[in-house]
Parts: sequence; C-alpha cells; structure tokens
Amino acid sequence: MPKYTTDEDLELLDELGVDLAPEPSSQRSAREERIIAGFEEIERFVEEKGRLPQHGDTHDIFERLYAVRLDRLRESEECRAILKPFDSRGLLDAEAESLTSAEVLTDEALLASLGIDATSENDITQLTHVRSLRDKSRSRREIRAAEEIAQRTPCKDFDQFKSIFDQVQQDLQTGARQTVKYQDNAVVNPGDLFILDGQKVLVAEMGEPFISDYGVPNCRLRVVYDNGTESDLLLRSLQRALNKDKTSRRITKPETDFGPLFSHVEAEDDLPTGYIYVLRSQSDDPFIAENRSVIHKIGVTGGDIKKRIANAKQDPTYLLADVEIVATFKLANINRKKLETVLHNFFDHTRLDVQLQDRFGIAVKPREWFLVPLEAIEEAIEKVKEGTINQFRYDPQSASLTRL
Repeated sequence: MPKYTTDEDLELLDELGVDLAPEPSSQRSAREERIIAGFEEIERFVEEKGRLPQHGDTHDIFERLYAVRLDRLRESEECRAILKPFDSRGLLDAEAESLTSAEVLTDEALLASLGIDATSENDITQLTHVRSLRDKSRSRREIRAAEEIAQRTPCKDFDQFKSIFDQVQQDLQTGARQTVKYQDNAVVNPGDLFILDGQKVLVAEMGEPFISDYGVPNCRLRVVYDNGTESDLLLRSLQRALNKDKTSRRITKPETDFGPLFSHVEAEDDLPTGYIYVLRSQSDDPFIAENRSVIHKIGVTGGDIKKRIANAKQDPTYLLADVEIVATFKLANINRKKLETVLHNFFDHTRLDVQLQDRFGIAVKPREWFLVPLEAIEEAIEKVKEGTINQFRYDPQSASLTRL
C-alpha cells in the first residue's frame, strides 16, 4: 500500500474502514507456545474420541491427564486469554464433569507420577512432555501414527476376510476392479474397500451412528487390514487418515451394475449387445469324455453363435472338436467384454489347464473352459443380474456358490 501523508487521506481511509494501526507481532513466548501446544493435544483427543477427556481410574492415563490439564486451563484467566482465539470447539466453556474428592486425589496422584506438581501455580506452563509450536506438526504426526499402530489388534477371524482380500487383488490385476483417488471426507459404507498407507482396508462393520459433543456425526467401525489385523476406529478417524494419506485410494466394486442384463423378450428400446453362451465339448479325449457334464466353455459374442462354432473341429479354442450349445442368454445395453471378464474371473480357480497344437503345430492354451457344472454357471449369471456376484464365490468341493 502506498504511504499516505495528508490528514485528508487519513480521514478518507478511516471513513472507508481501513485500519491503519500496525499489526501486532505474531511472535509468541516459549511459555505461550507450551500452553497452546498442550491445549492442542486436548483438542486432538476430542477430535479422535468425539468427547471431552474424563477423570477416573476407568480411563487411561493420558485421558485423565488431559482432563486435569483442561481443568487447570479453564481456571487460569491468563491461559483462557491466550487460548481464546484457538478455542473453535468451545472447550474452555464446555460444561465440566463434576469430580468427587477421591477422583481429584487420584488424578493429582497421577500428575505427580508423571513428574508434574498439581499444586504448583505454574504447572500448566511447565508441561515437560509438550513440544513447542516449532515441533507441533511433527509431534502430532508421530503421536497419531503411534496411536494407529497401538489401536490395531490381531483379527481372530481373519480366515473369513482373507478370501475377500485375495479376490480383490485378483480383480485389480484383471481390471474387474479399479482404484480411484479418495475424495476428502467422502461417504464410507459397510463393505467399502480402500488402500491406506499401502495396505488394503475393509470396512467390515459399522456401529450405531451418534452425534459427538460438538455436533459432528460419527460412528464406531470395525476395520480389517489385509495384514491380518483390525481396529475399532471412529468413522471420522478413518476419513481423516484417508484425507491425510495423499496416496490413499478407494477400491471400486466389480463392474456388475449393468442394469437390465438379460431378457427373453426384446423391448423396443433395447440396444442389442449379444449373447452369453455356454458350450459343452464333444471331444473323444478320455479326460474330457469322463468329465463332459462339468466341462464348459463360457463366452460372450455379439454375433451368431452357430456361425461362431461352425469350424470348431479346426479351432483349438474349441478343443479341436465339435461343441454343443447348452445355454444362451440374450444381452442388452451392456459392455459384453466386461461382463465376460467378470464371469471368467469368478470361475478362474476352476479354469481347465489344457494345451493343444493348432494346424500349424503352434501350442495353444484355451482359456475359456472351466470345470464347473451348468447349474453353477446359471446361478452365477443370476447373481450378476442381481448385482450381488461380489458377495459370493464358487466352491469346487460343493460345486455351488457360497456367500463370502
């Protein structure tokens, strides 16, 4: 701003509401930094837990320390004056929990055990375990990282989740699932999957929603990690961790939401897409002949199926033998290639391992034949139609679909 020297200019600026008073220095004393840093630790606790720190021996040592510290800050007019600009949550004026004499003695003994004299007039400014503002950001990162690790426990029923993580990894490799950038504070639902700090994270359960002391919606989650651990994070804590990790990703669901997939009657507004077809080989190969009823080729085509299989005897794709069409399903308004990928991925662990030579002597390994009965294929297609295929897996032992 240019320098104004006349009284007239000064009066004009005053009328326009321009404050010409010099800005106060932002430099704080070491004492003020310690008071602010100690208060920020209490704020972080409230943000994490959704409530004020409480007294009493039923709570951990740090929560009780924060509760005592908050009491002392409230009692000090000097501290209240310093912290007022930072108290966006109203902690200094929030209704304090009433204490019994026994609780007071317990907490003061607690302070003494930490090397803090609770009777000292200056105890608030001498919090030896609080870092200055210069180290504040690093301190908070370290504390949060330590808390996240401490909150994780071994997942005792991880066997129930391992197959989900295995399937997700397979889906990511084949393209059935994708990862997208997590949007800050985006909605989290049961069953959602994320990549956080390089680990896959599954939201296995969500507790009853509640409103925190400061009007923020929250709930308790059961979060399972792909390394076999779990934690009971708050929803807001998970969102905050995803926000903080600049590489965090949301894992999409399999592309099974295709709308109206199948129809036996054409509608006027249908856009023809093609057919799912299931074939059975007529090969004389001993293994195929013995297992003919459970060896099927699953494919998707946009053309005529009969024309497609007309030269099956000369095509290794069809096991160099005639084939029988055992089932077809009309498709409309969907991406047939993606649908084929979904079905092939679902039955991937039953894929027939066979290698043949074409008419030029080149080895060919057909990839669309599966050891699975027709009934299971029809059931899987029905699950795709319902949009629930990601909730099931095919069990070769029972030759049926089982819920994950």
